[in-house]
Amino acid sequence: MSDIPHNSPTIKGMYIEGSWTPAARTFDDLNPSDNTLYARIPDCTAADVQRAVDAAQAAFPAWSALAHHTRAHYLHKIADVWERRGADFAAAAVAEGGGWFGKGMFEAGYVAEVFRSAAALCYMNTGEVLPSEHGKFMTATRWPLGVVSVISPWNMPGILTSRGFAAALAAGNTVVLKPSEDTPYSGGLYFAEILEEAGIPAGVFNVVTCSRESVGAVGDAMIENPRVKAVSFTGSTAVGRHIAAKAGAHLKKACVELGGKDSMIVLEDADIDAAARAANFGSFMHQGQVCMSTEKLLVHEKVYDEFMQKFLTRAAKLRTGHTNDKNNVIGPLVNNRQALRVKALIDDAVAKGATVLLGGKSWDNFVEPTVLADVNESMDIWHDETFGPVVIVRRFSTDEEAIALNNDTEYGLTAAVWTRDEARALRMAGHLETGICHVNCQNINDEPHVPFGGVKASGVGRYGGRWSLDSFTELRWITLDRGGRHFPPVF
Repeated sequence: MSDIPHNSPTIKGMYIEGSWTPAARTFDDLNPSDNTLYARIPDCTAADVQRAVDAAQAAFPAWSALAHHTRAHYLHKIADVWERRGADFAAAAVAEGGGWFGKGMFEAGYVAEVFRSAAALCYMNTGEVLPSEHGKFMTATRWPLGVVSVISPWNMPGILTSRGFAAALAAGNTVVLKPSEDTPYSGGLYFAEILEEAGIPAGVFNVVTCSRESVGAVGDAMIENPRVKAVSFTGSTAVGRHIAAKAGAHLKKACVELGGKDSMIVLEDADIDAAARAANFGSFMHQGQVCMSTEKLLVHEKVYDEFMQKFLTRAAKLRTGHTNDKNNVIGPLVNNRQALRVKALIDDAVAKGATVLLGGKSWDNFVEPTVLADVNESMDIWHDETFGPVVIVRRFSTDEEAIALNNDTEYGLTAAVWTRDEARALRMAGHLETGICHVNCQNINDEPHVPFGGVKASGVGRYGGRWSLDSFTELRWITLDRGGRHFPPVF
């Protein structure tokens, strides 16, 4: 009798060259709310990656040669199938990833637009005509690269996986996807089901899955294979550094979107009610397990007490517990390692003098929404990305001080500024060392067509819209000579 729950998905194998392929072994995929078995997942080897890359390479000539509108139609078909099965994804994201039901439904509704936005890229100009001093007809044109390896994260397995490969497919590349070992179904094999139903040609899209123990060898195989021309990665800065360095050593393109230590700055003329509500969402949505999560609240001293009273009142209402209860907005962290890490950051801060204004308790994989004051630069939590339901608060007195506190980190993904003076906010935004800045909103914002990415240790490259093409195409200079090029007479 199987110990896999009746509501778990049917795992048919890895998806290589349009077929479901078993692996020699499997690993256990757990529900982080109670550590029960969710599914048994194929644990691939480097040889399986080789087969997937070979399949993608074989499919590349025909896929890249398709008419632009034909690839667009495929992407729209993917969106249609995804939309029809949205409830299936939401259920998987909740059970496998530990997300709140509302978060799962948000992802389910968002992903179809990622593919529709990518389809629009198929109709964009693919290059430019350049002037020539020799009368040549000169073009700078974009060409697909070939096989793209995509390594996707567990925290937003729908949005961040689709974002990692949709534009690559639109540009004419083929894909090998390896999802996180924490969400191998919702971030990987589920996509294979969707693209198979959408009729994507065999080999164009392939999925390999592996355990934590196998990820080093498998990840290296996805980067080092000479047929792989680019790597798309979203995840931690530590892993991103390794991937970008390895890709660089092999002279391959890499688009890496990494961690953040994101600040929300509340100025003295802000709408305090709106800012408190936004801060509650930005700090605690999906247990703070979002690269854009608000991790630092920088509040002007004149409104600090008023803001904190309203913010803490809201945060105290958030319920923590098993995701099978839809009233529990705060679910588990993705695994026990992450829960212990977040608790260690809290304990280090408290031992060094931080004050717990809210929460602080943890059990199993759960950590309560936690607010820490009196945090200073000696504490690990000031510098390290928490990736948990914890936010630190700090007073400031001048715009310059707020900017300095925001910039005091190796990260540079998002920032948020609250003020009724938009000109003041724009001046500050010009000095904030981030790839993204939102005025009068919180840090967690994304849309499929925007240039999403960070600076400093938050990554290299941009996802979204036409900016994705920088990572997934090669720019080539091609000329037609019309007899105007002259050479020295000696030749």
